[in-house]
Amino acid sequence: MHLQAEPASPPTVWSESRRLIPRLVVRPLLRFMELEASSAAVMLGAAVLAVVWANSAFADGYTAVFDTAVRLSFGTWHPLGALTVREWVNDGAMTLFFFVVALEIKRELVHGELRRPAAAALPVLAAVGGMVVPAVIYLSFTAGTAGASGWGVPMATDIAFAVAVVTAAGSRVPPAARVFLLTLAIADDLGAIVVIALFYAGHLAVLPLLGALATVGVAWLLQRGHVRALTPYVLLGIGCWVLLHHSGVHPTLAGVAFGLLTPAWPWYDATQFAQRARAQARAVEDATSAATCADPTAARALTADQLDSVRSAVRETVRLAHEALPPLDRIQARLSALVSFVVVPVFALANAGFSLSGRGSMSHDAALVTAGVGVGLVAGKTLGIFGTTWVVTRLPGLTLPSGTRWTHLLGLSLCAGIGFTVALFVGDIAFSDAGLGEAAKLGIFTGSVVSGLAGFIALRCCRPR
Repeated sequence: MHLQAEPASPPTVWSESRRLIPRLVVRPLLRFMELEASSAAVMLGAAVLAVVWANSAFADGYTAVFDTAVRLSFGTWHPLGALTVREWVNDGAMTLFFFVVALEIKRELVHGELRRPAAAALPVLAAVGGMVVPAVIYLSFTAGTAGASGWGVPMATDIAFAVAVVTAAGSRVPPAARVFLLTLAIADDLGAIVVIALFYAGHLAVLPLLGALATVGVAWLLQRGHVRALTPYVLLGIGCWVLLHHSGVHPTLAGVAFGLLTPAWPWYDATQFAQRARAQARAVEDATSAATCADPTAARALTADQLDSVRSAVRETVRLAHEALPPLDRIQARLSALVSFVVVPVFALANAGFSLSGRGSMSHDAALVTAGVGVGLVAGKTLGIFGTTWVVTRLPGLTLPSGTRWTHLLGLSLCAGIGFTVALFVGDIAFSDAGLGEAAKLGIFTGSVVSGLAGFIALRCCRPR
């Protein structure tokens, strides 16, 4: 009686092995990076490090590092002039951040809550209220002063920190309330992008702006022509960034434009993938059946033609699997960790540092900026989101999410007052005066900490489900 040998189990990859480094370092690090709150923790650590560094005996080093000019040159041609390290981070690296934000917005518009107007209406309207009221409160402090231009600073919600606080609150927050906060934060990010594009552009240069629009148009045409390779889009995106840099529009909007252009549907749907993948699996079975039937231990002793058939089928299966995932999912999977654990922490390190010395003797305008930002984040976000939701739920067809009580909504509204990444970003481009910029940072820190703690306490006081 002939017994067929059981197939050997596949070898274990290094990261999953029982070796010392994978077991004690690699796998715990990967698990940490999968946690929702991990990116917020890393970002917070970078921000605290920036404040400590800027107020230590090495404060001059902090300034020297991030104010160092770096020039990109091709022979005698300097396409961007001299940019400081901080400007490279804020204008260059943060383009990836806004690109990933735009991918998330596109996902919600196509597959998520934003695709259904009835479901999206409540969080979107709440987000609008949560942007308008903080701006009004800020202007009530700073109208007529040099700090009035920073009205966009307290409008922003930091998704990572808000989600981290809600996650820490545990099961007391119903799932529908989490979806409400995420949808609200994404709509808030979209509003922040519009504000940056419309109100914080410099002196416009028409020809570079038209060139940037042309690169977006070419990318759209390539997409319509089913060009799948990433290289042309990357080159067009870089060209768009350079042209926007010269146009006066903030170059990070190049990331927004190309993120919204990224297809959210796969080239092959699930049925087509299954049919084609089964055909390739049969091709592998046919190529190896003769050898395995004759001698189960000789599966590797294939002829050259059989090996070519197997390799061709495997390559085609890999291509099918690649094209069965939407480009949006593939790109976001590649960039999310880079943005969350490298780009945003480096941005926080470069921008969160401000001197605490002399805070008691700050100018009148700077004190108003700090108060306007802090009160705008804590009171403005809470009143704007909670108040708008209370008003619109009186309209027919709009109700609170399933299982969500008004105490939950109060906690979520407070959490939305954590404005960090985008708030610092807007503050950087809103103020030309360094003193006002540092005053805004102090307001962002103070308002975000108060909002986060108050939101956590409010959510923990909710009755368990």
